[in-house]
Amino acid sequence: MSNQGEIAARWSNLALPVPLTDAHFQRICDLIYQRAGLVLASHKRDMVYNRLVRRLRTLGLMDFGTYLARLESNVNGEEWEVFINALTTNLTAFFREMHHFPILARHAKERPGPYSVWSTAASTGEEPYSIAMTLMETRPGALSQVQVIGSDINTTVLDKARAGVYRQDELRGLSTQQRQRFFLRGTGPHDGLARVRPDVSALVRFQYLNLLAPEWTLPGPFDAIFCRNVMIYFDKETQERILRRFAPLLKPGGLLFAGHSENFSQISQEFKLRGQTVYQLTKEKI
Repeated sequence: MSNQGEIAARWSNLALPVPLTDAHFQRICDLIYQRAGLVLASHKRDMVYNRLVRRLRTLGLMDFGTYLARLESNVNGEEWEVFINALTTNLTAFFREMHHFPILARHAKERPGPYSVWSTAASTGEEPYSIAMTLMETRPGALSQVQVIGSDINTTVLDKARAGVYRQDELRGLSTQQRQRFFLRGTGPHDGLARVRPDVSALVRFQYLNLLAPEWTLPGPFDAIFCRNVMIYFDKETQERILRRFAPLLKPGGLLFAGHSENFSQISQEFKLRGQTVYQLTKEKI
């Protein structure tokens, strides 16, 4: 029997599910907080179990303690990437929180010269591509001066973002005109799929980035930063630290976009509200 066959047999013979003890769950919470700044509440326990137990099955491990020991024994090991990818949530859509995009369009029209935007949680690409489409419609004659950076800590979703291929139902937030202008419709074996057109993807660069990293390698400063539905996963101390680091990365008059349930005014004195979940620096950089 092959090694994979032996693993499958061992798992199929288990009489009871692999238990996730309180101690193991707490270790998982501590590790993801240390590595990614994510705070896992107790109600996330089932989610954590379901996502990580699949990894145990793949590795042929029979308990969480062995898995965590393997993880902690190699602080720079490849398994950390798998661990983080499993526990990060990636809910996104094209033109999600639609009210932000007309604000972005007006801002881009008012600012001559190069225009750059950073999407701090690019996920599978819908947000940065939505930004690029908005700028293509807003500044059609100056696309050589437009740049969108999409970053994420999850390498799996970044692979999908770079590919730029989506199911037709994932384009439901787009008008028929937008689908025709910005996407190539799949045919034959690719029926039901659509690919972002090359002129759109040319404006977007994706990169891995951990917001907790001591240094961010980014081509800033930016005219706008999108940090939407990200801060809700961090504690207040981490939120404050990240917002302080955003400030010098924004050009004078630059905008910071937050998620619908986030209020940056309550956690930072450096930004003031300028619209519905849209902020500017409270004072210009010197």
